[in-house]
Amino acid sequence: MWEQIRSNKIRSALLITGMGVLLLVLGYVIGLYFFESAIGGMIIALIIWGIMYLLAYFQGESILLAVSGAKKITRDDNPRLYNIIEEMKIASGLEKMPDIYIVDDPAPNAFATGRSPSRASVAVTSGLLQRLNRDELEGVIGHEVSHIKNRDVLLMSLAGIILGTIVILSWYATRVMFFSSMSGGSRRDSKSGGGGGGQIIILVVGIVLMILAPIAAQLLYFAISRKREYLADASSALYTRYPEGLASALEKIAASTDQLKKVNQATAPMYTVNPFREKGRAASDLTSTHPPISQRIRILRAMSGASPADYEEAYRKVKGGSGIVPASALTGAGAVVLRSASAEKQPEPDDVERTRETSNMLWRMGKYRTVDCKCGAKIKVPPSIKESAIKCPRCGRILDI
Repeated sequence: MWEQIRSNKIRSALLITGMGVLLLVLGYVIGLYFFESAIGGMIIALIIWGIMYLLAYFQGESILLAVSGAKKITRDDNPRLYNIIEEMKIASGLEKMPDIYIVDDPAPNAFATGRSPSRASVAVTSGLLQRLNRDELEGVIGHEVSHIKNRDVLLMSLAGIILGTIVILSWYATRVMFFSSMSGGSRRDSKSGGGGGGQIIILVVGIVLMILAPIAAQLLYFAISRKREYLADASSALYTRYPEGLASALEKIAASTDQLKKVNQATAPMYTVNPFREKGRAASDLTSTHPPISQRIRILRAMSGASPADYEEAYRKVKGGSGIVPASALTGAGAVVLRSASAEKQPEPDDVERTRETSNMLWRMGKYRTVDCKCGAKIKVPPSIKESAIKCPRCGRILDI
């Protein structure tokens, strides 16, 4: 997929340049109005642009993970998830194992982030761990690992931080200019006595900035196109050799009526399925950040093999028109036979066991203590309780902590 990797590098550079130009325009207007120096405003804008770029490149991953409420785990916390990510890392040829994070949220979803394949992370929600079996979880992880392999994560991290900052700056600049004009205009207007024309200019600039703010937010979605989701689905099918796993996972994620608690427009494009939906409703095909879910499922289930060529054929069959897989991935690609569903040495945990496994992991991460009672009850004691003894809610015994 070298063509997609090269494309993402070019688009990352264009995104940084485009945001720099937008900041220069804002700096020009603000400098001219507040400091009577357009050059001074542009210099300030360039400094802000440089800080934002460095922040997004070096700390973007940490910021996005923190905003999502993700917590890092190790192999001991969830061996099943760790083994699946390790398998997908080997299948994809990644040079380094991604860090693994858990988001304590009942809505099933996942995302990947990081500035390069050597520094990347995969985050999954607790709801995803509870609802998906091994094949389905492999499909989702394969999809996210593909984003790392194709360097989509750099583009997503830069877009999420820089464009989010642009929207905030535009919002504040609009209101500062608006209230300044309402209270008597700029220093320049006050000195020259020409407040009327200045007031009109300020109002026009304010309206333009108010229009630019939502447009800047939408640029995030245009910069991170739907094409990358189709390519990640194709790569997941190749890594797992079982497209039905991802197809079934997408069905379950889309059917969920739970909404992610910590998500915004800057982080939404990172998720496997668009997290925004009407409250209490399943996900809709009508999303701007992701391709229609039903279409993605139909393409995966139309595959006769697991190679990129098989995905290309299924894509053309379902959607028609031009294909989606780069020519470099099709040239010389041999047949990849589909495998059957996983037949693990140990029985696949059912819904109850997966829920218990996930709950125990979250309790350990939250430093809960377990107290066993003679009546068979296992009581989880949160770290906020400082008492030396508690009462068993089942039999009434007083238990030492």
